[in-house]
Amino acid sequence: MRDRASILHLDLDAFFAAVEQRDKPSLRGKPVVVGGVGGRGVVSTASYEARKFGVRSAMSTREARARCPHAAYLSGRFEAYRATSAAVMGLLRSASPLVEPLSLDEAFVDLKQAEGLADLEVPTVTAFAEDLRSRVREVTGGLTASVGVASSKFLAKIASDLRKPDGLVVVEPGTELALLRPMHVGVIPGVGPATVERLRRAGIHTVGELERVSEDELVRQVGRALGQGLYQLARAQDHRAVVPDREAKSVSVEGTYEHDLTDRRQMEAIVVRQAGEVARRLKKNGLSGRTVSLKVRMYDFTTLSRSATLPAPTEEAATIARLARTLLADLDTSGGVRLLGVGVSGLADWVQEDLFASTEESAEPDLPPVEEVEEAGARPRGTTWAPGMDVVHAEHGRGWVWGSGRGVVTVRFETADTPPGPVRSFPLDDPALSRWRPPDADQPDEQ
Repeated sequence: MRDRASILHLDLDAFFAAVEQRDKPSLRGKPVVVGGVGGRGVVSTASYEARKFGVRSAMSTREARARCPHAAYLSGRFEAYRATSAAVMGLLRSASPLVEPLSLDEAFVDLKQAEGLADLEVPTVTAFAEDLRSRVREVTGGLTASVGVASSKFLAKIASDLRKPDGLVVVEPGTELALLRPMHVGVIPGVGPATVERLRRAGIHTVGELERVSEDELVRQVGRALGQGLYQLARAQDHRAVVPDREAKSVSVEGTYEHDLTDRRQMEAIVVRQAGEVARRLKKNGLSGRTVSLKVRMYDFTTLSRSATLPAPTEEAATIARLARTLLADLDTSGGVRLLGVGVSGLADWVQEDLFASTEESAEPDLPPVEEVEEAGARPRGTTWAPGMDVVHAEHGRGWVWGSGRGVVTVRFETADTPPGPVRSFPLDDPALSRWRPPDADQPDEQ
């Protein structure tokens, strides 16, 4: 443990939904749900307005609609999220060379090497963190971030959750245990409903009560790996360093979840969708890759990476999905997963016939199919118009898809820089309507 509060955890509040509200003036202050929009879809992010009705990440869209039928249900726009995330991560890296992204919307920052930080005393660190939050709001066009600063990653993450949204908590060194002891055991990563129930039967409800249990007893109660981890975290013992990512050039998609995922079918569905998005971006840029990788961040923030290399490059969603699911099958995810990601590296500008060619489609059971697009600005193949998609009309200008069906697509014409706009409907095949993408969208990741 450090003797100063020098690890910062920043978490963008309701990130995907907040980006949608920023870019869609008519949705500001209203319930917004981003994720799979079909009956078997999964919620990725819910705005705070939707959370008041009990909607949360990893919930089925069907249940979310039952709880909050008047919310806007959007399929998501990865380009917008990725661009906003890049602006935030660039800001953090300008503040300190040691930045460890956990996902698009959160990261750890080591303040020991922060630029312009005169000392690590609590008042100085607090002022630095407040300034950083203000700068995040500026570079993102108004998004808020919750920040925690403490002597370890574990405590910094705990602190950032205490005053959400748009809050700041600095845990003064020496007060860590006093902060933790009254908290419910569920605040510890990896303590899901099953573990909570097991500990409850043993008379353990709070971190303070957990602290009084011996390591041997915890191992007997919940198993060796989790038991040893709980024993350390209940005593605020976390010695992990902030480790910047140094991944090779790749195309990747990842998502993080407020509540840990435990359902294997749900994880497989998410991985298949991510594989489809990676394949679409590869095709968009005329690329292929030989190495398929799977990134899994566990309940305790341990990051596991697995990869498989093909004899020749591929851009096929079915191949990428098949390998990613195989990699997932080899991992023990019983403790819970908070992040999943699929990537392809070893990029090439040519594609050999798929060595794993099959008539089996990579249709995703629980999330909407990833849309294929011919080129930036082109209309989607067929008549698929996903809710929330950015579009442009030759006469009315830019807007976004409100919904579609029965041969009609409905568009609200507005952008982040305009007032709430009008709603108009068009035939699905209207030649004046096409998808809009930012000029630099879908470029390969370079890290």
